[in-house]
Amino acid sequence: MAILKVARLGNPVLRTPAGEVPAEAVDQPDFQRFIDDMVVTMHEYQGVGLAAVQVHESIQVAVLEVADNARYPGKEAVPLSVLINPEIVPLDDEIEEDWEGCLSIPEIRGRVPRYKRLRVTALDRDGKPLDFVAEDFHARVIQHEVDHLRGRVYMDRMPDLATLTYLTELARYWTER
Repeated sequence: MAILKVARLGNPVLRTPAGEVPAEAVDQPDFQRFIDDMVVTMHEYQGVGLAAVQVHESIQVAVLEVADNARYPGKEAVPLSVLINPEIVPLDDEIEEDWEGCLSIPEIRGRVPRYKRLRVTALDRDGKPLDFVAEDFHARVIQHEVDHLRGRVYMDRMPDLATLTYLTELARYWTER
């Protein structure tokens, strides 16, 4: 397994919608190795999610896992998941604004509104259909990664860029608000 290079904001791969993964490609050894490399990369950079476009592959694959992550303390656990060709549909109009960061935009956070509940359909790493409801932080992470697969970053969703802040300033000025 290898740690992959993470694309940073400004790289055109982050602004290009990703192509679907053909069903017959899912069980191929190269594709499975790529998923393993994505997971290792996500863990190396202490992320809770990673989209294939962030590692320079314009295909609809995302990995996510939330488990005792120092960047997101106290967030509910989400088991390691692989989403291939994901589709999301909000289940209601309830939106929550919270801080988000991104491995492609290191050291910066901003407040982003996201739907609290979603229906998610995708294929898992074995090509089997997934259909589930995600809520709260789990839903936020999925929306963030699906945005990447659509050529968007979290800043595109921010109604007020005044909350953009470096991590050091977040700790100094924003955490007490």
